[in-house]
Amino acid sequence: MASSMRSLFSDHSRYVESFRRFLNNSTEHQCMQEFLDKKLPGIIARIGDKKSEIKILSIGGGAGEIDLQILTKVQDQFPGVHINNEVIEPSAEQIAKYKEFVANSSNLENIKFAWHKETSSEYQNRVMENRELQKWDFIHMIQMLYYVKDIPATLKFFHSLLSTNAKLLIVLVSGISAWDKLWRKYGSRLPRDDLCQYITSTDVTQMLDKLEIKYECSHLLSTMDISDCFIDGNENGELLWDFLTETCNFITTAPPDLKAEIVKDLQEPEFSVKKDGKVLFNNSLSFIVVEA
Repeated sequence: MASSMRSLFSDHSRYVESFRRFLNNSTEHQCMQEFLDKKLPGIIARIGDKKSEIKILSIGGGAGEIDLQILTKVQDQFPGVHINNEVIEPSAEQIAKYKEFVANSSNLENIKFAWHKETSSEYQNRVMENRELQKWDFIHMIQMLYYVKDIPATLKFFHSLLSTNAKLLIVLVSGISAWDKLWRKYGSRLPRDDLCQYITSTDVTQMLDKLEIKYECSHLLSTMDISDCFIDGNENGELLWDFLTETCNFITTAPPDLKAEIVKDLQEPEFSVKKDGKVLFNNSLSFIVVEA
Protein backbone atom coordinates (compact mmCIF):
# COMPACT_ATOMS: atom_id res chain seq x y z
CA MET A 1 0.00 0.00 0.00
CA ALA A 2 1.40 3.39 -0.95
CA SER A 3 2.33 5.50 2.05
CA SER A 4 0.48 8.51 0.62
CA MET A 5 -2.88 6.72 0.90
CA ARG A 6 -4.80 7.59 4.04
CA SER A 7 -8.18 6.77 5.48
CA LEU A 8 -11.11 8.95 4.48
CA PHE A 9 -11.98 9.21 8.18
CA SER A 10 -8.79 11.25 8.71
CA ASP A 11 -10.47 14.18 6.89
CA HIS A 12 -13.87 14.77 8.47
CA SER A 13 -15.10 17.43 6.05
CA ARG A 14 -14.18 15.33 3.00
CA TYR A 15 -15.85 12.28 4.55
CA VAL A 16 -19.05 14.28 5.16
CA GLU A 17 -19.03 15.58 1.57
CA SER A 18 -18.32 12.15 0.05
CA PHE A 19 -21.13 10.66 2.14
CA ARG A 20 -23.47 13.40 0.89
CA ARG A 21 -22.50 12.54 -2.71
CA PHE A 22 -23.18 8.86 -1.96
CA LEU A 23 -26.70 9.67 -0.73
CA ASN A 24 -27.34 11.95 -3.74
CA ASN A 25 -26.21 9.26 -6.20
CA SER A 26 -27.78 6.22 -4.56
CA THR A 27 -31.26 4.88 -3.88
CA GLU A 28 -30.37 4.32 -0.20
CA HIS A 29 -33.08 6.67 1.07
CA GLN A 30 -35.71 5.24 -1.29
CA CYS A 31 -34.76 1.74 -0.15
CA MET A 32 -35.14 2.72 3.51
CA GLN A 33 -38.44 4.42 2.72
CA GLU A 34 -39.78 1.27 1.07
CA PHE A 35 -38.84 -0.74 4.14
CA LEU A 36 -40.42 1.76 6.55
CA ASP A 37 -43.65 1.92 4.56
CA LYS A 38 -44.09 -1.74 3.65
CA LYS A 39 -42.20 -3.86 6.18
CA LEU A 40 -41.91 -1.94 9.46
CA PRO A 41 -45.63 -1.88 10.37
CA GLY A 42 -45.69 -5.69 10.46
CA ILE A 43 -42.49 -5.85 12.52
CA ILE A 44 -43.76 -3.47 15.22
CA ALA A 45 -47.37 -4.80 15.19
CA ARG A 46 -47.17 -6.29 18.71
CA ILE A 47 -44.41 -4.36 20.48
CA GLY A 48 -46.94 -2.25 22.40
CA ASP A 49 -49.51 -4.95 23.24
CA LYS A 50 -51.04 -4.35 26.70
CA LYS A 51 -48.45 -1.66 27.50
CA SER A 52 -49.17 1.84 28.79
CA GLU A 53 -45.80 3.05 27.48
CA ILE A 54 -43.62 1.94 24.57
CA LYS A 55 -39.88 2.22 25.17
CA ILE A 56 -37.71 2.72 22.07
CA LEU A 57 -33.91 2.79 21.99
CA SER A 58 -32.15 4.27 18.95
CA ILE A 59 -28.49 3.26 18.65
CA GLY A 60 -26.61 5.70 16.40
CA GLY A 61 -29.73 7.77 15.68
CA GLY A 62 -27.79 10.43 13.77
CA ALA A 63 -29.82 13.54 12.94
CA GLY A 64 -33.14 11.78 13.54
CA GLU A 65 -34.70 11.69 10.06
CA ILE A 66 -35.24 7.92 10.11
CA ASP A 67 -36.02 7.88 13.84
CA LEU A 68 -38.95 10.25 13.46
CA GLN A 69 -40.38 8.16 10.63
CA ILE A 70 -40.12 5.07 12.84
CA LEU A 71 -41.87 6.92 15.68
CA THR A 72 -44.68 7.97 13.33
CA LYS A 73 -45.22 4.32 12.36
CA VAL A 74 -45.35 3.33 16.05
CA GLN A 75 -47.86 6.13 16.72
CA ASP A 76 -50.01 4.91 13.83
CA GLN A 77 -49.96 1.37 15.24
CA PHE A 78 -50.61 2.40 18.86
CA PRO A 79 -52.50 5.71 18.79
CA GLY A 80 -52.41 7.69 22.03
CA VAL A 81 -49.90 5.41 23.76
CA HIS A 82 -47.02 7.29 25.40
CA ILE A 83 -43.61 6.66 23.78
CA ASN A 84 -40.28 7.01 25.54
CA ASN A 85 -37.57 7.45 22.85
CA GLU A 86 -33.94 7.43 23.97
CA VAL A 87 -31.09 8.08 21.55
CA ILE A 88 -27.48 6.91 21.80
CA GLU A 89 -25.36 9.05 19.47
CA PRO A 90 -21.65 9.94 19.87
CA SER A 91 -21.76 13.07 17.68
CA ALA A 92 -22.76 16.33 19.40
CA GLU A 93 -23.32 17.85 15.95
CA GLN A 94 -25.80 15.13 15.02
CA ILE A 95 -27.63 15.41 18.36
CA ALA A 96 -28.01 19.17 17.83
CA LYS A 97 -29.54 18.52 14.38
CA TYR A 98 -31.81 15.84 15.85
CA LYS A 99 -33.09 18.24 18.54
CA GLU A 100 -33.71 20.92 15.93
CA PHE A 101 -35.56 18.41 13.78
CA VAL A 102 -37.81 17.46 16.72
CA ALA A 103 -38.43 21.15 17.55
CA ASN A 104 -39.61 21.78 13.99
CA SER A 105 -41.82 18.66 13.78
CA SER A 106 -45.46 18.28 14.73
CA ASN A 107 -47.56 15.50 16.27
CA LEU A 108 -44.88 14.47 18.77
CA GLU A 109 -46.92 15.36 21.87
CA ASN A 110 -47.02 11.84 23.32
CA ILE A 111 -43.28 11.23 22.77
CA LYS A 112 -40.63 11.92 25.40
CA PHE A 113 -37.09 12.32 24.00
CA ALA A 114 -33.75 11.83 25.73
CA TRP A 115 -30.30 12.00 24.11
CA HIS A 116 -27.06 10.48 25.37
CA LYS A 117 -23.79 11.58 23.76
CA GLU A 118 -21.97 8.26 23.80
CA THR A 119 -21.16 5.22 21.70
CA SER A 120 -23.07 1.96 22.01
CA SER A 121 -20.20 0.40 23.98
CA GLU A 122 -20.09 3.41 26.33
CA TYR A 123 -23.82 3.03 26.88
CA GLN A 124 -23.33 -0.68 27.52
CA ASN A 125 -20.57 -0.01 30.07
CA ARG A 126 -22.64 2.66 31.84
CA VAL A 127 -25.69 0.43 32.08
CA MET A 128 -23.65 -2.50 33.40
CA GLU A 129 -21.80 -0.38 35.96
CA ASN A 130 -25.01 1.21 37.26
CA ARG A 131 -26.91 -2.08 36.97
CA GLU A 132 -29.72 -0.23 35.20
CA LEU A 133 -30.83 -3.06 32.93
CA GLN A 134 -33.93 -1.31 31.56
CA LYS A 135 -35.95 -3.35 29.08
CA TRP A 136 -36.96 -1.93 25.69
CA ASP A 137 -39.84 -2.67 23.32
CA PHE A 138 -38.01 -1.73 20.15
CA ILE A 139 -34.26 -1.23 19.61
CA HIS A 140 -32.86 -0.21 16.25
CA MET A 141 -29.31 -0.06 14.88
CA ILE A 142 -29.36 1.51 11.44
CA GLN A 143 -26.08 1.54 9.49
CA MET A 144 -23.99 1.69 12.69
CA LEU A 145 -22.51 -1.76 13.38
CA TYR A 146 -19.48 -0.89 11.20
CA TYR A 147 -18.33 1.36 14.06
CA VAL A 148 -18.53 -1.27 16.81
CA LYS A 149 -15.39 -3.13 17.87
CA ASP A 150 -16.91 -6.20 19.55
CA ILE A 151 -20.03 -6.92 17.51
CA PRO A 152 -21.01 -10.32 19.03
CA ALA A 153 -20.88 -8.85 22.56
CA THR A 154 -22.96 -5.87 21.38
CA LEU A 155 -25.59 -8.12 19.78
CA LYS A 156 -25.79 -10.31 22.87
CA PHE A 157 -26.10 -7.30 25.21
CA PHE A 158 -28.84 -5.47 23.31
CA HIS A 159 -30.75 -8.72 22.74
CA SER A 160 -30.79 -9.14 26.53
CA LEU A 161 -32.55 -5.76 26.86
CA LEU A 162 -35.62 -6.79 24.82
CA SER A 163 -38.93 -6.96 26.70
CA THR A 164 -41.93 -9.20 25.88
CA ASN A 165 -42.87 -9.05 22.16
CA ALA A 166 -39.93 -6.67 21.58
CA LYS A 167 -37.82 -6.54 18.42
CA LEU A 168 -34.28 -5.49 17.57
CA LEU A 169 -33.85 -4.11 14.04
CA ILE A 170 -30.42 -4.08 12.39
CA VAL A 171 -29.89 -2.40 9.02
CA LEU A 172 -26.59 -2.64 7.14
CA VAL A 173 -25.18 -3.44 3.72
CA SER A 174 -26.17 -6.82 2.39
CA GLY A 175 -23.90 -9.81 1.95
CA ILE A 176 -25.24 -9.98 -1.62
CA SER A 177 -24.16 -6.38 -2.33
CA ALA A 178 -21.06 -5.31 -4.25
CA TRP A 179 -19.66 -3.85 -1.01
CA ASP A 180 -19.05 -7.40 0.22
CA LYS A 181 -17.07 -8.30 -2.91
CA LEU A 182 -15.18 -4.98 -2.90
CA TRP A 183 -14.11 -5.27 0.74
CA ARG A 184 -13.12 -8.92 0.53
CA LYS A 185 -11.05 -8.43 -2.61
CA TYR A 186 -9.42 -5.07 -1.91
CA GLY A 187 -9.78 -4.42 1.84
CA SER A 188 -6.23 -5.49 2.66
CA ARG A 189 -4.79 -3.08 0.06
CA LEU A 190 -6.72 -0.02 1.23
CA PRO A 191 -5.93 2.17 4.26
CA ARG A 192 -7.71 0.96 7.38
CA ASP A 193 -9.05 3.00 10.24
CA ASP A 194 -9.84 1.88 13.78
CA LEU A 195 -13.15 3.73 13.55
CA CYS A 196 -14.71 1.46 10.95
CA GLN A 197 -14.65 -2.17 9.92
CA TYR A 198 -15.83 -4.04 6.85
CA ILE A 199 -18.95 -5.97 7.79
CA THR A 200 -22.10 -7.11 5.97
CA SER A 201 -25.32 -8.91 6.86
CA THR A 202 -23.60 -12.26 6.20
CA ASP A 203 -21.15 -11.61 9.05
CA VAL A 204 -23.92 -10.48 11.42
CA THR A 205 -26.22 -13.44 10.73
CA GLN A 206 -23.30 -15.84 11.29
CA MET A 207 -22.68 -14.16 14.66
CA LEU A 208 -26.37 -14.44 15.58
CA ASP A 209 -26.32 -18.13 14.62
CA LYS A 210 -23.36 -18.73 16.95
CA LEU A 211 -25.17 -16.87 19.73
CA GLU A 212 -28.28 -19.01 19.01
CA ILE A 213 -30.40 -15.87 18.68
CA LYS A 214 -33.50 -16.06 16.46
CA TYR A 215 -33.78 -13.59 13.59
CA GLU A 216 -35.23 -13.01 10.14
CA CYS A 217 -33.14 -11.40 7.38
CA SER A 218 -34.48 -9.78 4.21
CA HIS A 219 -32.77 -7.82 1.43
CA LEU A 220 -33.87 -4.83 -0.61
CA LEU A 221 -32.15 -3.78 -3.82
CA SER A 222 -30.43 -0.39 -3.75
CA THR A 223 -28.02 1.01 -6.32
CA MET A 224 -25.46 3.80 -6.52
CA ASP A 225 -24.85 5.57 -9.83
CA ILE A 226 -21.05 5.53 -10.16
CA SER A 227 -20.93 6.64 -13.82
CA ASP A 228 -19.01 9.81 -12.87
CA CYS A 229 -16.23 7.63 -11.42
CA PHE A 230 -15.13 6.79 -14.95
CA ILE A 231 -14.87 10.40 -16.17
CA ASP A 232 -11.38 11.83 -15.67
CA GLY A 233 -11.29 14.93 -13.48
CA ASN A 234 -14.96 14.68 -12.46
CA GLU A 235 -15.28 16.03 -8.90
CA ASN A 236 -18.40 14.05 -8.09
CA GLY A 237 -16.71 10.87 -9.34
CA GLU A 238 -13.59 11.52 -7.26
CA LEU A 239 -15.66 11.97 -4.09
CA LEU A 240 -17.57 8.78 -4.85
CA TRP A 241 -14.26 6.94 -5.28
CA ASP A 242 -13.27 8.17 -1.82
CA PHE A 243 -16.51 6.83 -0.35
CA LEU A 244 -16.23 3.50 -2.17
CA THR A 245 -12.67 2.88 -1.03
CA GLU A 246 -12.81 4.79 2.31
CA THR A 247 -9.65 6.49 1.08
CA CYS A 248 -8.98 10.23 1.08
CA ASN A 249 -8.24 11.41 -2.50
CA PHE A 250 -8.12 7.84 -3.79
CA ILE A 251 -7.77 8.78 -7.47
CA THR A 252 -4.67 10.94 -6.89
CA THR A 253 -2.95 8.81 -4.19
CA ALA A 254 -3.67 5.16 -5.10
CA PRO A 255 -0.94 3.11 -6.81
CA PRO A 256 -1.65 2.88 -10.58
CA ASP A 257 -2.04 -0.93 -10.54
CA LEU A 258 -4.57 -0.87 -7.69
CA LYS A 259 -6.52 1.95 -9.32
CA ALA A 260 -6.61 0.17 -12.68
CA GLU A 261 -7.85 -3.09 -11.10
CA ILE A 262 -10.68 -1.44 -9.15
CA VAL A 263 -11.71 0.76 -12.09
CA LYS A 264 -12.02 -2.38 -14.24
CA ASP A 265 -13.76 -4.48 -11.57
CA LEU A 266 -16.41 -1.94 -10.67
CA GLN A 267 -17.72 -2.08 -14.22
CA GLU A 268 -18.02 -5.88 -14.13
CA PRO A 269 -21.42 -7.61 -13.66
CA GLU A 270 -20.64 -8.94 -10.16
CA PHE A 271 -20.23 -5.35 -8.93
CA SER A 272 -22.50 -3.22 -11.13
CA VAL A 273 -25.12 -3.31 -13.86
CA LYS A 274 -25.07 -1.04 -16.90
CA LYS A 275 -28.45 0.51 -17.64
CA ASP A 276 -29.47 3.49 -19.79
CA GLY A 277 -25.84 4.51 -20.17
CA LYS A 278 -25.25 4.45 -16.39
CA VAL A 279 -23.06 2.22 -14.24
CA LEU A 280 -25.10 1.19 -11.17
CA PHE A 281 -23.17 -0.29 -8.22
CA ASN A 282 -25.05 -2.88 -6.14
CA ASN A 283 -25.70 -1.09 -2.83
CA SER A 284 -28.34 -3.55 -1.54
CA LEU A 285 -29.35 -3.34 2.11
CA SER A 286 -30.26 -6.05 4.60
CA PHE A 287 -32.85 -5.76 7.33
CA ILE A 288 -32.32 -8.16 10.23
CA VAL A 289 -35.14 -8.47 12.74
CA VAL A 290 -34.17 -10.12 16.02
CA GLU A 291 -36.84 -11.63 18.29
CA ALA A 292 -36.92 -11.22 22.08
